[in-house]
Amino acid sequence: MTSPYTVTWNLRQLMATQNLFKTTDLVPLLAEKGVALSREQVFRLVTQTPIRLNLDVLGALCEILACTPNDLIHVDRVTLSGDVAVNDNGPLHPIGDLRPVPATIRRP
Repeated sequence: MTSPYTVTWNLRQLMATQNLFKTTDLVPLLAEKGVALSREQVFRLVTQTPIRLNLDVLGALCEILACTPNDLIHVDRVTLSGDVAVNDNGPLHPIGDLRPVPATIRRP
């Protein structure tokens, strides 16, 4: 199942505005705020959009980068298009001359 939302994670861009270009620069800053993450965890946090995010980590990131959660996370709704819309004039892919054939059941 696909999500009807797209999430944009802007941590890398916000780090660049604060002249933090390496993920390892963020580890001691998070530790000062009481958030203990390994180098690998911080790397994944910076390079990938997290599926789950601890509120303590979110608060520490916002404080370090002087931003709001809305600056870090941007959510857009995806418009899904189907083959047939309500009140449409028909399917997008016409079937041409293809018609159903009645089934014949033969008993042995």
